Amino acid sequence: MNNPRVEIEREFEKAQQAREKGSEGQARVCARRAAGIAIRDYLDRHGMDSPSASAYDLLTLLKEDTLLPPDLKRAASHLTLRVTEEFKLPVEADLIAEARSLCEWLLKN
Repeated sequence: MNNPRVEIEREFEKAQQAREKGSEGQARVCARRAAGIAIRDYLDRHGMDSPSASAYDLLTLLKEDTLLPPDLKRAASHLTLRVTEEFKLPVEADLIAEARSLCEWLLKN
């Protein structure tokens, strides 16, 4: 199996490249994928089966985790928000930074 940290970092590199090209939607997808990798690793290390391959589903599940600090629950919520018709988030958030904080916590716990 690949190293989750390497896979996560690869997704964050793709996210940053997408942002630099002006593709915030693709950056959001990469940030969400990075979070999904971290969540699967977290669940695996805690002896829990991953109920879904979907990063979106895993983020939705994670929002219910009582061990997750409130700011990281908010980050998980932001990563599952739907964009507006103008393809903008309905809140001000840096999803790459929020996903990175979430991943760091998940990898340490």
